[in-house]
Amino acid sequence: MTRRRVEPLVWLMFSGGGVMAAVFLPILGLLFALAFPLGWVDAPSYGHLHAVITNPLTVLVLLGLFVLMLVHSAHRFRYTLYDGLQLKARRTVAVLCYGAALVGAYATLRVLL
Repeated sequence: MTRRRVEPLVWLMFSGGGVMAAVFLPILGLLFALAFPLGWVDAPSYGHLHAVITNPLTVLVLLGLFVLMLVHSAHRFRYTLYDGLQLKARRTVAVLCYGAALVGAYATLRVLL
């Protein structure tokens, strides 16, 4: 019987998180750093944003978005430590990187709920 590895799943989440970060972070940065403060676009009211964020579908989408981005950054940081700094403690680095992503995902869930 062959042993199944989890690494392809992590690489899949890495690529998904990279795509999500590349697509959504520039849009959010443009809106909240330039468009709303400079008055190019009217900022939404607190009531409207609260209604959007409390929708369960929005919570699921935002949670998925942030979890994928956290896994992407953890995986990138892990392999930067392996290849760039040539650290030999592979298991410890992996546990710390993905553990930090897991803690970040839990914090994201707490904030969204």
